[in-house]
Amino acid sequence: MCFDPDSAPPVEHGPGEVASAELLALRSADGTEFAAFRAVGEAPTGVGVVVLPDVRGLYGFYRELGLRFAEHGHTALVVDYYGRTAGVDQRAEDFPYQEHMRRLTPRQLHEDLSAAIAHLRSPEGGNCRAVFTIGFCIGGRLAVLASIRDRELAGTIGYYCWPAPGPDGAPGPTGRAAELGAPVLALMAGDDPGIPPQHVKEFEEALAAAGVDHEVVTYEGAPHSFFDVKQGDFLDASVDSWNRVLAFVDRVAGR
Repeated sequence: MCFDPDSAPPVEHGPGEVASAELLALRSADGTEFAAFRAVGEAPTGVGVVVLPDVRGLYGFYRELGLRFAEHGHTALVVDYYGRTAGVDQRAEDFPYQEHMRRLTPRQLHEDLSAAIAHLRSPEGGNCRAVFTIGFCIGGRLAVLASIRDRELAGTIGYYCWPAPGPDGAPGPTGRAAELGAPVLALMAGDDPGIPPQHVKEFEEALAAAGVDHEVVTYEGAPHSFFDVKQGDFLDASVDSWNRVLAFVDRVAGR
């Protein structure tokens, strides 16, 4: 788990207004409905951002983050992972996410992500001309790997994205760097026992060797999940990382 139920993104409101924000149900390739939260700004930029949460799925922190993107004109779509086992209804804070996470498969995650990307590109989703993925923890890993399957992604962003092989030995972003089809922004925590500095170094070296447009930033001393209003000691890291996210989106989307 990355954030407490009462956590919030540590970023200021954007310059614009949110035109609409709603919960909706999307349909994956296997016919499963899954929940999503969409936020649209008053003056859309043509950029769409798929937000991939940590293991808890869709909850308040990520809805707020979607609103912050919309205030910058970017259409945000925050996806939930648990439509197959928990349905699409809103859940209580004590939702047993670990039980549901164990029942997920990589194929299901990627199919849901593909449906979310397709929605943003559709007329109903805003005809977004440039679609990005951004994720946190396991969502960061999924966000970076997304460009292997979808070669049309504009860019991928991973907060504390786990780059090493998984528990089952499946290669992560480091091992698959040569297959990535979009620029990468990785925002890493310097004091993260689950992602040691050597793994970050190997990830950056693999991206460079593969010729991937990339930026890997490590915030020294910052813990996993530093991007949190409750992590006041690391506010500078949070602000810097958010500014890098916005600049990366503008640069890669050609704005």
